[in-house]
Amino acid sequence: MTKGFETDVARAALDAGLTRLGENRVQEALPKIEALPGAEWHLVGRLQRNKVRKAVAAFALIHSVDSVELLRRLTDEANDTGLAPRLLLQVNVTAEPTKAGFARERLDEALPAIGNRVVGLMTMARHDADADEQRRTFATLRDLRDRLQERAGIGLPELSMGMSGDAEAAVAEGATLVRIGTAIFGPRPG
Repeated sequence: MTKGFETDVARAALDAGLTRLGENRVQEALPKIEALPGAEWHLVGRLQRNKVRKAVAAFALIHSVDSVELLRRLTDEANDTGLAPRLLLQVNVTAEPTKAGFARERLDEALPAIGNRVVGLMTMARHDADADEQRRTFATLRDLRDRLQERAGIGLPELSMGMSGDAEAAVAEGATLVRIGTAIFGPRPG
């Protein structure tokens, strides 16, 4: 995650061999993406509906598809432009009111809209969760993914879960993508 860091920090990461870089906001990402076309850019933050067109054009993977409406808008925009970002459905496994995402029990609502662009699921553990709770959260997402794969009849290989503080628990439960900006870049400036 290069959120809050200048382009030169992202460039140093790319020069050091990191090829996948993430951003929380479309507007903050666009100058970095233009300056560093050799990176595979991921949008991990919440996507505002009015930024769909820019996000489809800029990102290889969007981790934060939190509604059927957004999924359809992204798919329509990708089809209209011929661009093909991969998509992850964000699931609010912990049912925290401050977090976006599909409720666990409503994830099936996305089934009719899932196409070949959806490649997996994303979640976040509670910020103050202990290691056992983190693992339960991530295991729940993995189980939800397995059931959704079966119902949809398609492969969903990606599980985006875990950040710097809970990456080990996420990897232990099958994470394929871990968001570890703080561990790489340090605390965000200002």
